[in-house]
Amino acid sequence: MSIVVGLLVQIIQLYSYALIIYILMSWFPNARETSIGQFFSRICEPYLEPFRKIIPPLGMIDISPLVAFLVLKMAIQGLFQLNRWVSQLTIGII
Repeated sequence: MSIVVGLLVQIIQLYSYALIIYILMSWFPNARETSIGQFFSRICEPYLEPFRKIIPPLGMIDISPLVAFLVLKMAIQGLFQLNRWVSQLTIGII
């Protein structure tokens, strides 16, 4: 179980890095129109879109990626907690 959790945590962290790159690309003109920008758009926009529907931008500042990062961080913490519970169940502590 810990191998699966470790792999999922690494995937989530890799996705977080992709989100950071995608968000930073918005600071550079025409960066999102490049082939790399379009690739990051295809993998990041489906995740960011629900947050943008719920959280409107504050003027020119979009805070929805911050909430998206918090959700990813909570997912990592949840995976660690689940792993802890499962390992305690398997050794009979609970």
